[in-house]
Parts: sequence; structure tokens; C-alpha cells
Amino acid sequence: MTVAPSILSADFARLGEQVAAVLDVGAKVIHVDVMDGHFVPPITMGPIVVEALRDQVHEAGAILEVHLMVERPERQVDAFAEAGADRILAQVEATPNLHYAIDAIRRRDVEPGVVINPGTPVEAVAEVVDDVEMVLCMTVNPGWGGQPFLPHSYDKLRRLKALVGDRALIEVDGGVDKDTIGGCAEAGADVFVAGSAVFKSDDPGQAVEELTQAALGG
Repeated sequence: MTVAPSILSADFARLGEQVAAVLDVGAKVIHVDVMDGHFVPPITMGPIVVEALRDQVHEAGAILEVHLMVERPERQVDAFAEAGADRILAQVEATPNLHYAIDAIRRRDVEPGVVINPGTPVEAVAEVVDDVEMVLCMTVNPGWGGQPFLPHSYDKLRRLKALVGDRALIEVDGGVDKDTIGGCAEAGADVFVAGSAVFKSDDPGQAVEELTQAALGG
């Protein structure tokens, strides 16, 4: 059970400090949400942020996971790989050639993953599940942090787990907090992206520890 703090909700004036707080309590994945203003309305961050965090995250023994909420994600793979991304996730809905996007990621010796939106059926990943290390199930509509968890997502996670089995990790992203993380774990999720629940708290490190315990049923 791995909590992956999302820096989308971090205070960018204190980004290094806040990332250090979650790394100090053992966070092993730092999640970076990249949005282009086209696939989703907001514009967020680019490779320069990944590059700025690379040494800090890697020296702590953690990885940088980049979620590309952008049109034609395959076009951005090289820039993020060069910046230090360890895992790159491509949206199923954002490219006409998902296999090509996955191959582009793997050719850079980066772990590939795919993402499905709330309105996308789990069967959309059936043809690529053996080619990726992770399948991320969005449990809010992508684009903004702080949205409430969509309750039907528990059933979707169970169906995704039945499809994926142990062939890839299952990650969940959107509205993950102490009230929802346990249900996600029971439904089959392995990794839990948490933004507001971590970085909007008074103590991000403590928030990661509490979320981890909640995922384990504590």
C-alpha cells in the first residue's frame, strides 16, 4: 500500500520543503500532474518542475511519477524522461495510438502506465495491460484538485482488478482521503494518489502516515 503525494496541491513557494516532509516519513512516489489546457482545461507544470525535484526525490530513494493529462502524450515523453521522470502515465483517451505512446515511454527506460477517466470503461486497457507497469483509475473528472470522490468508483476498481489481476499495479487518483482510501484498497488498488489530503493539511508528513494506516485498515 503506497501513498503517492501529488504536488498539484502543494504550496509552490515551499515545494522543496513540503516534498521533504513527505519523503522524510517514507513516501516512495511523488506524483506530478501535467495538464496542457487542451485535454483538460487547466495548465499546470512541465519538465522544469520534474528536473527541479529530481535529485531530492532520487536521493531519498523515491521515484517521480508523471501523469500526462495532455493531448498526444507521446510527444512529451522525451522531455519528461530527460528531466528525470521514472514512471510516465499516458491517458487512454488522449492518443489515437496507445501502443505507440507506451513504446515511446519504454524506449526511454521509463516505466510506462496508462490512465482511464471516470467515463472510460475498464475494458479500454485490456489490450495493453501486459505492456505496462501500472493502470491508474481516475476517481474524479481530471483537471482540478480537491474534487469529491465519485462513489461508483469502488465498483469500477473491483472490475479493473478482475481484468488486470496481478499483471500491473492499480493506482487510484481523485478524492483520496482517510474516508475513501480504505474502500479503494479493499476494491483492489495498490497505490493511492493524494493531493489535498496531504498538502492542504497542517502536517503533510503526518497526513501520509495516517493515510497509509487507513489504507491498511488501521
